[in-house]
Amino acid sequence: MNAAIRLSSKWFACPRSKPQAATRLFFLPYAGGGPAVFTGWCAELPASIEGQVVHYPGRGSRFNEDAITDMPRMVDELANAIQPLLDRPFAFFGHSMGGLIAYEFAHLLRTRNLPTPDPLFVSACGAPHLPDPNSKIHQLPDDEFLSELDQLNGIPAELKHPEAMDLLLPVVRADFQLIETYVYNPARPRFDFPILALGAPDDPRISRERIEGWAAYTASTFTARYFPGGHFFIHRARQPIMEFLYEKIRLTH
Repeated sequence: MNAAIRLSSKWFACPRSKPQAATRLFFLPYAGGGPAVFTGWCAELPASIEGQVVHYPGRGSRFNEDAITDMPRMVDELANAIQPLLDRPFAFFGHSMGGLIAYEFAHLLRTRNLPTPDPLFVSACGAPHLPDPNSKIHQLPDDEFLSELDQLNGIPAELKHPEAMDLLLPVVRADFQLIETYVYNPARPRFDFPILALGAPDDPRISRERIEGWAAYTASTFTARYFPGGHFFIHRARQPIMEFLYEKIRLTH
């Protein structure tokens, strides 16, 4: 990890500390992603918003830790670690795997009577009650697994260097195991905060129907917004997405 990134704890990286910020925005990266995915985003946030990036184990400065392969353990550890950072209003923005983790994380915070995000942004992530038509890939041989990732333009740059593959491929595979072994629990009340779902019309993995399905998860307002750029549209549409985030956070805080 870039030495300039300050760690709030081993679970949260804060590229730019803002003690006077009114709101925190927690970014949850996609499968294989580390804090560097959203470092630039945090640097561009206005003075009123402090960015924190979730730092999953198995990558960056946590490379010597095993990646987490099950959702309950992931959100339990996150919920324990986030409590010192719940001293002001906050929002979650999760992309792909990060969106699913953000959803489960918010549920666990509510179960523990802790503050919850307001709003929740889920990006390139299908509503969990809708069937996922995509094949499960986490148990495929390395060459087939990489081929599937390549179809999503989802191979991290580091994996394109053979010398790094032995270190990083198990992390990406573990992340897909977390996604593909996730079990949805339908017996939950809806959230009372807004949900904003972001998608791409040309995403080969997440359909418009699965994006719009998030409307069922909130008793508050729901908004869907689309940006071109495939499954990883956040890299091509960063500026309009950030403007969208500012606008919606200003409305709630």
